[in-house]
Amino acid sequence: MKRLHSLAIGIFAAVLLARTAHAQVALDSVRVAAKDTVALAKFYQAAFGMQEVNRIENPGGTEVFVNFGDTVEAAKANKNPLMILFHRDSDDVKDPIPHVIFVVKDMAKTVAAVKAAGGTMTGEPRPFKGTGTILGFAVDPAGNRIELVQRQ
Repeated sequence: MKRLHSLAIGIFAAVLLARTAHAQVALDSVRVAAKDTVALAKFYQAAFGMQEVNRIENPGGTEVFVNFGDTVEAAKANKNPLMILFHRDSDDVKDPIPHVIFVVKDMAKTVAAVKAAGGTMTGEPRPFKGTGTILGFAVDPAGNRIELVQRQ
């Protein structure tokens, strides 16, 4: 886990440096995969308040686009990067490093929502090196890892 935290901090620092060096570059979207993308979209709606804003039927499976918003209209108007749920043949995920990172205001409520929506936690949320930040790591029903960050 210590290695994962070091890697996450390194990636974050690299992104900040890249953002400074290449100000014209911005995050467009995040892609996670699942065997059943429609069911996974329902998990992200229940756990994090995201709404489906688009759906594409591909020969390999359904691609679902979600974003934050209290309503579908609000989510469509949201200028934040999208999360794209992309079809894969199996939810047997072997690599635990790639993951989505959400900033949360209330870790306990978010953890409860993740569990109620069918996700799991890899352990109890914990303080990060005396920074006042609390980190939690969840797994969605399709095996994708989710990092939860609550800053003080």
